[in-house]
Amino acid sequence: MKLDGAVAIVTGSAAGLGAATAIRLAKSGSKVAINYTKSEDEAKAVVAEIEAAGGEAILAQGDVSDDAACKKIVQTTVGKWGRVDILVNNAGTTQFADHDDMDALQAEDFHRIYGVNVIGAYQMIRACQPHMENQGEGSVVNISSIAGVTGVGSSVAYAASKGAMNTMTLSLARALAPEIRVNAVCPGFIGTRWFRDKFGEATFQKIVENQENTMPLKRAGTPEDIAATVCFFAGEGSDHITGETLITDAGMHLNFAPLSAR
Repeated sequence: MKLDGAVAIVTGSAAGLGAATAIRLAKSGSKVAINYTKSEDEAKAVVAEIEAAGGEAILAQGDVSDDAACKKIVQTTVGKWGRVDILVNNAGTTQFADHDDMDALQAEDFHRIYGVNVIGAYQMIRACQPHMENQGEGSVVNISSIAGVTGVGSSVAYAASKGAMNTMTLSLARALAPEIRVNAVCPGFIGTRWFRDKFGEATFQKIVENQENTMPLKRAGTPEDIAATVCFFAGEGSDHITGETLITDAGMHLNFAPLSAR
């Protein structure tokens, strides 16, 4: 699939990785629906940046954990451009909790995290499915995490939700072929504003330095790094690929000791 002239929906694209992905798609010639839940001003800023660079973008507000909102996001996009070629399931949420603290998470925490990270992605794919099938082609890129492969991350619920997303990627790649390709990207650390807001500038810089000192590739990930991988999966360079889960983490996973060495 050629990115130039394609129509893309990027969920959770008001900031961070989602915004970087939307901007990169637009620079490649795609028309992009910028989805957000509450951050309207930031979403408008992404649209403005795309338009200032000569691209096309619209706002598509909606919480992906709500099935009706997912249908509305897709309807808004199709109503504007008549089709949807690419879906990037980037919207996600988490809760920080030590993995060994079994009282830190309750059932409602799992429900909330799964509601966005897993069910929301499923609902968005379902809403796009008939349009992509009618066109005879479509590409879905799920933004997962190294947490879903290694069981690390902000909480057990988050890691479990990303593991579920990886399994769902396999299931739907099989079920929706040949018209729709479904792949997943599993980032490690990404230096976004979210990390700055959560930990503060000083701690954020320490995390970045630690990444640069300890990762095999000696670099800290940026939203633009992951956006490039997402666009690969969305575009014609991956026309022969579906059901793939690609770790994109500067080699972070190589630092985990294999089970045979423990």
